[in-house]
Amino acid sequence: MTIASYGPSTLPGSRAATLRDAFANGRLVRVAGAHDGLSARLAEEAGFDSVWASGLEISAAHGLPDVSLLGMAEYLSAAVAMQRSVSVPVVADCDTGFGGVLNAAYTMMRYEEAGVAGVCIEDKIFPKRNSFVNSGQKLLDVDEFGRKLEAAKRAQVSSDTVLIARTEAFICGLGLQEALTRCHHYVDAGADAVLVHSKAVDSGEVVSFMKEWNHRAPVVVVPTTYADFSAAEAQEAGISMVIYANQGMRAAITAIRSTWATVLAEGSTAPVEPRIASVKDIFAISGMDQWLDLDR
Repeated sequence: MTIASYGPSTLPGSRAATLRDAFANGRLVRVAGAHDGLSARLAEEAGFDSVWASGLEISAAHGLPDVSLLGMAEYLSAAVAMQRSVSVPVVADCDTGFGGVLNAAYTMMRYEEAGVAGVCIEDKIFPKRNSFVNSGQKLLDVDEFGRKLEAAKRAQVSSDTVLIARTEAFICGLGLQEALTRCHHYVDAGADAVLVHSKAVDSGEVVSFMKEWNHRAPVVVVPTTYADFSAAEAQEAGISMVIYANQGMRAAITAIRSTWATVLAEGSTAPVEPRIASVKDIFAISGMDQWLDLDR
């Protein structure tokens, strides 16, 4: 195995083209949330088609809540680390585009420059709150958000880069018609795909959206609260991308808590050693041998 196996083996532009090709040919893209190079690489190793540079995970990795406390620099830095660590497309959660119309354009410029395959901007008012916070959810005027998308699209250089417009209409309790109206306007403004977010306990909202949408543009969903919505069901509904946005970090938190509790209770690491990754495993996934070969 060569050193190239432990860095991106495909050029950034070709990864964006891969994403577009999947959309065009009706292949469901399964995406795993990540927050750094290691979590991205684990997602690729597991077999996911793409990596989601998750705003929630990146914020939490900084020990902060997902309420627009971090700026573009921190989010972009994390996305770049992911981009450099994997060969699959990276789709970046860019919140509201980090400000107004000009900020959205600058966001597209910087993320595209870094080789990120997809940029996702949502229609909340800046500063935003995470979608699962029960208060303070406010949407930007539909025309104003359309201007943000238009500006981002004008700033785009490569025709392959995917601009995803995310609507929080269901999150704000505004219903199906508002979600449809907004998404049609966003596609008119230049969005290549729409992300329809829902925190319902079942898939009813997104399935009802799909029935009325008529496949005008690819649709992305994030089944965090309706966890029993399978990939097969998503494909049958005509959905193009499913993002498992935060389950990796949630699993890591549970495992780390359990490990440290055991170490403190037992007085040594001996009880946990058989069930945690070895140092050799860390060397392997980080490409230690390949880098040492380069130094010989």
